[in-house]
Amino acid sequence: MKRVVLDLQSGLYAKAVRRILAQDLDEYQVDIAKTPDETVERCKLLQADVLVMEVTPFTPWQLLERMSMQAKVKKELPLCKYILLVDEKIDKEIMDDVKWSRKQGLIDAFLFTSVPESYLTAVVDSL
Repeated sequence: MKRVVLDLQSGLYAKAVRRILAQDLDEYQVDIAKTPDETVERCKLLQADVLVMEVTPFTPWQLLERMSMQAKVKKELPLCKYILLVDEKIDKEIMDDVKWSRKQGLIDAFLFTSVPESYLTAVVDSL
């Protein structure tokens, strides 16, 4: 069983993503961190295989905060994979920084929040 932790700004969106992943990926356990403050602990507790985090221009969902969180999880779970979700209409500078993070290998993938459900599940399953 693979374990996925979601850290998304909107609780409704997080529940929708959890439903999508649970319905299409039978062998996955999907957990939602209610606040970014609990994400690292949730990942450690569940021994997460994948951490999905949303990036926004607002604290505590800014890219720098996400990369700090990724580094903390990486220390405890070196094999965990990281996906960033971003709005395709996000500020160009933020988008450039997210792409740079992917090119540097700091994250395993980034997706737009508007991707089709089937693509989201395929990417999570491929990691």
